[in-house]
Amino acid sequence: MKALRVAFAALVALWYGTAAAAAIDIKEVTTPLGIKAWLVEDKSTPVVALSFSFAGGSASEPEAQRGITSLAAEMLTDGAGSYNALAFRQRMEEVSVSFGFGASLDRLNGSMRALSANLGDSIELLRLAMMQPRFDADQLAQRRAQTISGLSQAQQRPGSVAERALMNAMFPDYPYAADPFGSRETLQTITPADLKKRAAALLTRAGLLVAAVGDVSEAELARQIDRAFGDLPAGEPRSALPNWTPPARGRSLMIERPVPQSTVLLAMPGLMRDDRDWYAYFVMNHILGGGMQSRLFTEVREKRGLAYSVSSSPRVYRTAALFRISTASATERTPEAIRVIRSELARLRSEGVTDQELAEAKTYLTGSLALSLDSSGSIAGLLHGMQIDGLPRDHLDKRAALIAAVRTEDVQRVAQRVLRDDQITTVVVGRSKVKSAPATQD
Repeated sequence: MKALRVAFAALVALWYGTAAAAAIDIKEVTTPLGIKAWLVEDKSTPVVALSFSFAGGSASEPEAQRGITSLAAEMLTDGAGSYNALAFRQRMEEVSVSFGFGASLDRLNGSMRALSANLGDSIELLRLAMMQPRFDADQLAQRRAQTISGLSQAQQRPGSVAERALMNAMFPDYPYAADPFGSRETLQTITPADLKKRAAALLTRAGLLVAAVGDVSEAELARQIDRAFGDLPAGEPRSALPNWTPPARGRSLMIERPVPQSTVLLAMPGLMRDDRDWYAYFVMNHILGGGMQSRLFTEVREKRGLAYSVSSSPRVYRTAALFRISTASATERTPEAIRVIRSELARLRSEGVTDQELAEAKTYLTGSLALSLDSSGSIAGLLHGMQIDGLPRDHLDKRAALIAAVRTEDVQRVAQRVLRDDQITTVVVGRSKVKSAPATQD
C-alpha cells in the first residue's frame, strides 16, 4: 500500500509539472461602471462560466426570519419579470444556460454556465433574476413546504442532528449557530414582500465578487458584467459580525437516536485563512485525516475496522474557523473509535510527522489542485474562492513554493496550537449505550 501511495504521488507530481507549464493567467477586468472581475480566457470550448457572490448570508438575517436568505436565493430562479416559474425555466432551456443561487453563512452565492454564442441572452436572464424576481405566492408556498419537509427529515438524520448540535456548541449565542434553513415557525411567517426586501438588501454592488472562465474576451466580459450587475444599487459595505470568542473549554454531548451506528463529530477552534501557519495547517490536515492514506484512516479503519470512513477538515468562516473530525461507528465500538482518534491527535502533538509523510503530503497537495480543475466551472469556483479569501491573483504561482516551504517542525507546532485536548468538543448521535470520551484530558 505504501508503495502504491508513493507511486501515485510521483504520478501526480509528474502531471502537475506538465500542467504548471501552462500556468493559469488571471486577468483583472474593470468594467465601465467600475465593477472588477477576474477572468481566465479559455477558447478550447465555446462555454463561459461565472462564479459570483454578494456580501451577507444567513448569519446576518433577522432572528424572526431565520431561513429567509436561503429561501430567497432558491426562489430567484422561480420566475422573473414577465416570466412565471415555468416560463422562466423554459427560457433557460431555450438559451441553453444553467444558473442558480444559494446562501452560505456569510454570502449569497451564484453561478452560471452558458454557451458563448448565447452569452447575451443568458446574461439577460441572469439580470432579470436579480433585478425583477417575482416571488409569487404559489411558488413561495411550494418552496416553503419543501423546506419544512427537509427540516423534518434532517431531524431524523444522525449526521444532520450532529451538525446542528456541534454548531450550537461551538457558537453559543452567535449568529453561526442558527440553522440557515430556519424553522417551521419562522418560515411560516415569511411573505413575498419579505423576500423582496431581503433580496434587495443583499443584491447590491457593494461586496460583489465576480470570476469568469471561458470563451470570452476582456472587453466582452466587461460589457456583459455591467449588463448583468450594473443596474443593482451601489449599496453600503455590510456591517461585520461581532468577534467570535471560542468556548473556554471543550465538552461532550450525547444525543439519543435509535440507530445501530453512531455519528461522531469532534471540533476545536481552527486557523483563519490569513494565519501565518496556514500551509503548515493545510499539510497537517492532509497527514492526519485528509485522505485514504491519512493516519486516522489507517488507524481507525484499516488497522481496527472501527469505521467505514473517518476524515478531518478545516472550516473557515468570515469571523471564525474550526478544525473538524467526522466518523461513524457501530454503537458498541464508538468509544474505542473516539479513543483512537484522540490518541492520534496526541501522537501528532508529541511526535510530529516523519520526513516521508511530509514529502508525500507535499507532492499530493501540490498536484491535486491541478487534477481538480477539470472544467471551466471548477476554475471559476477556484478563482472566486481566492477572491473571498482575499488572496492576490498571482497566488497560484506561489502556492507550490508555500507548500514546499513547510517543515516537520512547522507541522508539529501547528498540531500543538490547534489539536488541544481541552478545546475538543465531541458530539455523538446514537444510542445511549455509547459513552463519549471526556471533554478534557490532562
